[in-house]
Amino acid sequence: MIVAGGPIMVPILFCSFVLLLVVFERAVSLRRGRVLPGPFVKRFLHQLREGQIDREMALRRCEENPSHVARVFAAAVRKWGRSAVEVEQAILDEGERVANNLRRYLRVINGVATVSPLLGLLGTVWGMMVAFNTIATADAMGRAELLAGGISQALVTTAAGLSVAIPALLFHLFFAGRIDRLVIDIDAYGQELVNQISAEAALEKQPTRKPILRKAA
Repeated sequence: MIVAGGPIMVPILFCSFVLLLVVFERAVSLRRGRVLPGPFVKRFLHQLREGQIDREMALRRCEENPSHVARVFAAAVRKWGRSAVEVEQAILDEGERVANNLRRYLRVINGVATVSPLLGLLGTVWGMMVAFNTIATADAMGRAELLAGGISQALVTTAAGLSVAIPALLFHLFFAGRIDRLVIDIDAYGQELVNQISAEAALEKQPTRKPILRKAA
């Protein structure tokens, strides 16, 4: 079938090879344990709530962890003690960079899903042109099998292009949905971090002293 499809099958096969590489890379890079490790997040937030770590220790633990959520936490910890607006802005800025990193190569998958059926259509049009040209230049009057054989060969490229484009589109939707869920979870944990290290949170944690009433003499 590859030989019957003609030279257009070469770029279609190249697209399928690129798709396999990118899908494998994204499947490894977008694992939840690599982007948002639960044990690290839960332990880190628990220690903050209990007051077991200070700013320097918290920053060091974030820098030692290679996950994406640790990068967001580190950006927030650097604003430790500032207003909630400043801490949230640091989380938003770093979160945007993390989201862009997570979306890396998704355009490649989308490009494969777009280009592959067009290449298949081009191969079909080219094959039809060759088939009709063969019939027109040969003594093929009344021999429908020549036309049928040419059309059959031409449709191979369309089938090949769709066979690459459909999985590419499904993988693109799958990875985009996973990234959206991870970004939402990172944002939720970031908001919880703001409630622990902002200046407003520090004021709320300070114990309130009850006024001492003096007895009148």
